[in-house]
Amino acid sequence: MKKTLFITPPFVQLNTPYPATAYLKGFLNTKGFPSAQADLGIEVILEVFSRKGLERMFAMVAAAPSTVNRPPTTDLSDNAERILALKSDYLATINPVISFLQNKNPTLAHAICSRSYLPEASRFEQVEDLEWAFGAMGTHDKARHFATLYLEDLGDFITEVVDPHFGFSRYAERLGSTASSFDEMERELQAPDSLIARVLKEVLEKHIAEQKPDIICLTVPFPGNLYGAFKCGQYAKQFYPHIKIIMGGGYANTELRSLADARVFNYFDYICLDDGEAPLLHLIEHINGEKGAENLKRTYSRINGVVCYHNINTELDIPQRETGTPDYAGLPLDRYLSVIEIANPMHRLWSDGRWNKLTLAHGCYWGKCTFCDVTLDYIQRYEPMSAALLCDRIEEIIEQTGQTGFHFVDEAAPPALLRDLALEILRRRLTVTWWTNIRFEKSFTADLCRLLAASGCIAVSGGLEVASDRLLALMKKGVTVAQVARVAHHFTEAGIMVHAYLMYGFPTQTAQETVDALEMVRQLFEAGVVQSGFWHRFAMTAHSPVGLDPAAFGVAETGPAFAGFADNDRWHVDPKGADHDLFGEGLRKSLFNYMHGVCFEFRLADWFDFPVPKPSVPKRFIEKSIAEQEEKTPRPTALVAWNGPQPIATLDEEAGTATLLFHHKQQAWELETSPALAQWLVDVLPLLQIGPNPVMSFAELQRDFEENAAGPFAQFLASEEWGALREAGLWVL
Repeated sequence: MKKTLFITPPFVQLNTPYPATAYLKGFLNTKGFPSAQADLGIEVILEVFSRKGLERMFAMVAAAPSTVNRPPTTDLSDNAERILALKSDYLATINPVISFLQNKNPTLAHAICSRSYLPEASRFEQVEDLEWAFGAMGTHDKARHFATLYLEDLGDFITEVVDPHFGFSRYAERLGSTASSFDEMERELQAPDSLIARVLKEVLEKHIAEQKPDIICLTVPFPGNLYGAFKCGQYAKQFYPHIKIIMGGGYANTELRSLADARVFNYFDYICLDDGEAPLLHLIEHINGEKGAENLKRTYSRINGVVCYHNINTELDIPQRETGTPDYAGLPLDRYLSVIEIANPMHRLWSDGRWNKLTLAHGCYWGKCTFCDVTLDYIQRYEPMSAALLCDRIEEIIEQTGQTGFHFVDEAAPPALLRDLALEILRRRLTVTWWTNIRFEKSFTADLCRLLAASGCIAVSGGLEVASDRLLALMKKGVTVAQVARVAHHFTEAGIMVHAYLMYGFPTQTAQETVDALEMVRQLFEAGVVQSGFWHRFAMTAHSPVGLDPAAFGVAETGPAFAGFADNDRWHVDPKGADHDLFGEGLRKSLFNYMHGVCFEFRLADWFDFPVPKPSVPKRFIEKSIAEQEEKTPRPTALVAWNGPQPIATLDEEAGTATLLFHHKQQAWELETSPALAQWLVDVLPLLQIGPNPVMSFAELQRDFEENAAGPFAQFLASEEWGALREAGLWVL
């Protein structure tokens, strides 16, 4: 039986494996096909950033500059000269630092924080602002930040002297971005290998020798690991021509849908689009001789020198419930690095700690945003999973990895599914910590956010984008700024961090709208309802409504012209909008300060070095939007859940009152009420407890109250008792 080796080429993340290989390995498990997987990104990093790797690098630089990246006549920067002068210190410290970042050597934190242990180059110039940027960090976090700066100094040296393509989370990213022609990539692939490329091939050779695969599948989610994939394909084609090489992933799905350059197939045998399970299954059967090429699904190959696309539309994709549990076996889970790069709280989640990746639903339940690839399968086809199956997979993955942190990698997690998942997590009494991406739906009520927090949610990210109601409508986001403020307030009140994706430069966006958007953002941070954010410059893609019909959005011209390779990222001319290039630095600086709770009093014009209009947004717009929230009568089908303890009742017959004592984890509190209401609560709260049995609907609760308790239900909803119970964990969902 053919064996498949799944590979993630360099570089994606340092702290956790990219999940594509684990997803596909889990799927092949359901079919009984043998497979293995490797993350060459973390393995190459660990080879280079080791005493042996640095000795090799410094020796190459000293012996023959022309054999690395730098021409012999090129002078080194002062920073690179300093690192060379301190090479003995780097050699002595690199292995302990890597071990520390792998959480294997925690006591080293004290030495690192002493500022006498690590050699320091230019990245440490920012250390003076450390306390201001990060607050009162603990010793361990501060040491991890210093260790991260230390690695970045070495990374700067590698980029200057060894390999200009190097980056910790991307490799030769420029070659894969807006690469309409394959010419530049081909030139780089034919050039002599850098040290990084040599290490990559050595690590690949080790896995081929150990696993002896018949098929190698390379996942390319981003432009920053495309070049690494080509180098892997190049090596395998040269030395193992019998192995079939397949490429798939997000880059292929978005960039290579019009592929026509046959040279690409000097490095790969097949390129698959969209979900990989069905195309891979067809390919394995084809390689086994069970199917002809005409029966392949969403797959490119080269036949007689011509690029051919094969797609059997009658063959359905694999339903999400049948794809199996992601399998992380074989990945070096204890060797990833937890780094602290920057002060952005959400970006820290990306780079710090081990997160198991899991998808709640295929596609996006909204699927209308005009800047998004809504015409492509990964967005267009919405298919949710059941909460029970998701929890089964969560438990299996925890058993595999020993890690209880999860990043749900959905385009936008559906509120109803999140509710059901959170209830199922609480029913099973699972201990998990999780975060995900959402739309700022009004469905995210205060009670739903409290439920999500109780189930382990620590953070959400969502698109506020341009923070302009006109442009949000043009984008078809389906939200308003006021709604975003209210939903963000609900999450924040529940103790869940909120990260806002921010965008500037959308077609027809004026200078006034950009300044007004910044004022909205300023107010959101000042109100404390958003804690993290990042400004992205609008990027047009070929498969979005804007890219498919740019004229409808006021765009005059787009490019580049397709030249046989990639076709997704587009430059464009926006004659109706502002000069968007001017605003980037001011938006970035202001947001950095707002995230740290300072400079709210600055005039917005002070952030820019050119004249800008005054904001037209009312000064208290966000504050008033949050205050406008109204408690509406719940819908009859809403679920009513009690997340508190069962009460101990005491009756005072003389006073004709009853007291209910509730013991919560941190404190106890008492509720004094009538004997009739107390008895009803003692009887009904166990029925509302999140457990094996379904909780009541709001209509069922009303009916039970009217049948068993004194007084009208509407009066109970307006009572102090109802309010106290709602604060203590009675949720209407």
